[in-house]
Amino acid sequence: MASRTPLYATHVAAGARMVEFGGWEMPLHYGSQIEEHKRVRSSVGMFDVSHMTQFDLRGRNAEAFLRHVMANDVAKLTAPGQALYGVLLNDAGGVIDDLIVYRRAAGFRAVVNASTGDKVEAHFAAVAAGFDVEIERRADLAMIAVQGPEAIAKFERVVGEARASSLKPFTAYESDDVMVGRTGYTGEEGVEAMLPGPAAVQLWSDLAAAGVTRVGLAARDTLRLEAGLNLYGMDMDETTNPIESNLGWTIAFEPADRQFIGRAALEAIKASGSPRKLTGLVLEAKGVMRHGQRVVTAAGDGEVTSGLFSPTLGYSIALARVPRAAKGDCEIDIRGRLVRARLVRPPFVRHGRKVHD
Repeated sequence: MASRTPLYATHVAAGARMVEFGGWEMPLHYGSQIEEHKRVRSSVGMFDVSHMTQFDLRGRNAEAFLRHVMANDVAKLTAPGQALYGVLLNDAGGVIDDLIVYRRAAGFRAVVNASTGDKVEAHFAAVAAGFDVEIERRADLAMIAVQGPEAIAKFERVVGEARASSLKPFTAYESDDVMVGRTGYTGEEGVEAMLPGPAAVQLWSDLAAAGVTRVGLAARDTLRLEAGLNLYGMDMDETTNPIESNLGWTIAFEPADRQFIGRAALEAIKASGSPRKLTGLVLEAKGVMRHGQRVVTAAGDGEVTSGLFSPTLGYSIALARVPRAAKGDCEIDIRGRLVRARLVRPPFVRHGRKVHD
């Protein structure tokens, strides 16, 4: 049986279409995916992301543990409230998961994907055997994302605290048992609030009463792809490495003596050059690109990893893994028909505006 977030009954009462996602019953939409998408781009929407898995890490070796298990370096976080994005790797350099880590006054908080929570917990436990670190899975916490041009002003008005607007991207503040981070998965301004389940139900209700639009998983996917953001299990997994997943910027090779898991494999890939890359695609004819479709380029074939119709742009966009030398015009095999497309650098939409002509 699929798990349910503390907001499940609230979603059902609001008429959401519920679906199974990553082992959770989640709202796909509340009537119109397109309208929900456009509300986030034009004003403000909110998402229940309580299915994401949160871990608190404490102990004398908490930082050393994270510096070993992540390709990015948490030593960059020099003060409580700072955060960074990174990946967990296996020994071959394959991506176990992507995550955000926050430094706290005592320890760290890591937020990983819903479908990988158990896998990451087992990975953490195996690696932690050599460290003095306590890892607590925070099943008691929910998470609400508020996103859009009006998100921060609306959030502050509802919570009665004018602190979110002072946050820089990838920073957070804590107030009692609530953490609010200026992060998100839409390409818009916004915050993500991590708080106990009952408090999340009240916050969701207050935000809805203030006119914040409820948004489901369907619009979350179109928003994140327009922003050029990877989805674990589609655009990367344990068979792909961050260099070929447009995530080379998350690898901290310096200092040279930090021995993180997967380092040797990534150094070898970096030295020889990755034969593939993850890039963007714009369809230049009618049709919709989907995961798994063949991409035909002058440098060889590739594959669509994520593809859909963009509500903001009015045509299909995608991410695809293609040969490193591929560029410019290409074709997509859509049900046996080759359709014209063009390779572009993501994102496709930035702060509600079209990026590519």
